[in-house]
Amino acid sequence: MVTPSDTLPGRTQAIQIDRNHLTLNVSLHAPYPSGIELAYFGMGCFWGAERKFYETPGVYVTASGYQGGDTPNPTYQEVCSGLTNHTEVVMVAFDPAVVSYRQLLAIFFENHDPTQGFRQGGDVGTQYRSAIYFVGADQERDAREVLADYQVRLSASRFGTITTEVAPADTFYFAEEYHQQYLTANPNGYCGIGGTGVSCPVGLL
Repeated sequence: MVTPSDTLPGRTQAIQIDRNHLTLNVSLHAPYPSGIELAYFGMGCFWGAERKFYETPGVYVTASGYQGGDTPNPTYQEVCSGLTNHTEVVMVAFDPAVVSYRQLLAIFFENHDPTQGFRQGGDVGTQYRSAIYFVGADQERDAREVLADYQVRLSASRFGTITTEVAPADTFYFAEEYHQQYLTANPNGYCGIGGTGVSCPVGLL
């Protein structure tokens, strides 16, 4: 990570995405239907991570993007430079009456290795760090409780300390259109998703 004063300046214009979600066929952009809540997860390359969530019943829409850094409206190339402090993130808009936030946390923890610091497998860099950006006190409580419970299980399986960043959600910047639902558009494309094999205490949906 670099000091905020050393990050790239970015730009005022946001990346524009006008098409619907390739799998769910709804707009990626708010406003969303009444009752829909938002969650944000960074678990390495967002291509495979996004698919895990848009295949989950109760998820209304997903999007790949950048979060947790300092550069406004960054490009993929800028994020990969390590000079924005952003990480690759999936925005998940979900119906809590169908899938709970804790169930989403289980998907998050079980589908990557949260102990690897600034990397995920062969993908190395600050943009691949594990992160949970919570919305509100309830999400923060759930995230910290599930993380603590999962640490116990990881430690029992001889994994190291969880390095997941847990912080309030700041501005989510949409990634370029070709990143959105990448594995729907490119079924044989790179996924990069792989967990530790240790189950998360709250279980999957």
